[in-house]
Amino acid sequence: MEIEKTNYMNTLFEFYGDLLTSKQKGYLSLYYGDDYSLGEIAEDFEVSRQAVYDNIKRTEKILTDYEEKLQLVGSFMLRSELLSQLKEYTTEKYASDNELSRIIHQLESIDD
Repeated sequence: MEIEKTNYMNTLFEFYGDLLTSKQKGYLSLYYGDDYSLGEIAEDFEVSRQAVYDNIKRTEKILTDYEEKLQLVGSFMLRSELLSQLKEYTTEKYASDNELSRIIHQLESIDD
């Protein structure tokens, strides 16, 4: 499994996981989070390997559709990058400005 895809699916799962059914959550959590094989998941849920595969592919599509429409992950990543740049710039140019540091800290805590 590609590490980039795994990381991306885990991120989508963090943002949109509550919108999935319990079965979808279970399969995706085991497959991407715990690195179970399709066969291991099938055995645990007493279904065919093909059923697990189909469910995971369908769930991946659902998660990517949510992201295409809602852009929560993309917006979060952009905000994080901009905040990092702002923090770096502020540290270099305004290191003694406590009020600005406080505001940046508040911005950082919004997404926690």
